Amino acid sequence: MTAPGIRFPSLPDFPWDSLAAETATARSHPDGVVDLSVGTPVDPVPAVVAEALRAAWNSPGYPQTWGTPRLRAAAVEALERRYGAEGVVADAVLPTIGSKELVAWLPTQLGLGAGDVVAIPDLAYPTYEVGALLAGASPARVADDEPLPEGTRLVWLNSPSNPTGRVLGVEALATRVAEARRVGAVVASDECYLGLPAPGADPVSVLDPRVHGGSMDSLLAVHSLSKTSQLAGYRAGFVVGDPELVAGLLAVRKHAGMIVPRPVQEAMTAALSDDAHVAETRQRYDARRAVLRPALERAGLRIEHSEAGLYLWATADRPCRETVGWLAERGILVAPGEFYGPAGARHVRVALTASDERISAAADRCDSVAREHFPGL
Repeated sequence: MTAPGIRFPSLPDFPWDSLAAETATARSHPDGVVDLSVGTPVDPVPAVVAEALRAAWNSPGYPQTWGTPRLRAAAVEALERRYGAEGVVADAVLPTIGSKELVAWLPTQLGLGAGDVVAIPDLAYPTYEVGALLAGASPARVADDEPLPEGTRLVWLNSPSNPTGRVLGVEALATRVAEARRVGAVVASDECYLGLPAPGADPVSVLDPRVHGGSMDSLLAVHSLSKTSQLAGYRAGFVVGDPELVAGLLAVRKHAGMIVPRPVQEAMTAALSDDAHVAETRQRYDARRAVLRPALERAGLRIEHSEAGLYLWATADRPCRETVGWLAERGILVAPGEFYGPAGARHVRVALTASDERISAAADRCDSVAREHFPGL
């Protein structure tokens, strides 16, 4: 029996737990499942990163919560080199145990609570909402053309978007930053997919001077090496921006023991110092998108946005669970759009994180039923 007085936070069910039946159906396919439901990397860890990890294996002492000076310097240099983020200082970089834990705990670490509003996109990574609930704050879904609600203390941005792959340009980002500053809110920009822009496009960070107007006050950019460097298994990320905000987060995280292991810090330093593997990763996903997108379209799905990042945002103009089930019968597992908010009720998210062989298998299965155009939906 649970001890009297223990009350766990009231949170939504974990979305992927609800896919058990569809997962079983997809796995029963004679040629095996093509799992495109979760954006987990399947490609090898870059050699330069693996070598750094091996070299740092003998690290018996406690690592620094703040990260090594080399790591923080590498992050600053990478942000400027890759994304034009000028004026970032090394003291305003803080490594995190992947980006998800920072997303989940940021409202709490900022001291938000009852009466505070956390504004999230109308289609959003589920952990933005969970983070608000953990803090006792109120999440509010806000479309790009809607004003921030009264009481907003934290605003989440995400470009390229998970789940849609939609990209926000300089003007859209700058407009939301200016509005957040007017109401006294912190802006947290989830830039997990920033290194995977649309072909030929330049990625835009909230730390770009064209966005913030020369001041990083009230801004945080959240970065992950999971997608661009295949480091999901390492739990490697960092937050950077307003030095005062980062200093406050550092103080909290020191007490809480939220520390990135030293070998992982060395691996991060190597990853941030090398752009060649990032370019290879981008080309790999672009090639997979070029194979899968037209195949889904030939099968009767309409693809919206999806120009960048790791996902195809697709609809058969039917309830999302019906589309998930139809694809599962063909051995293709995808995520229901409802996972990301009510606005996704008629869409599915299709990840590009499968091997070239599995992506080709999914495309072949789509082509084999292209003339059906979802007759049972």
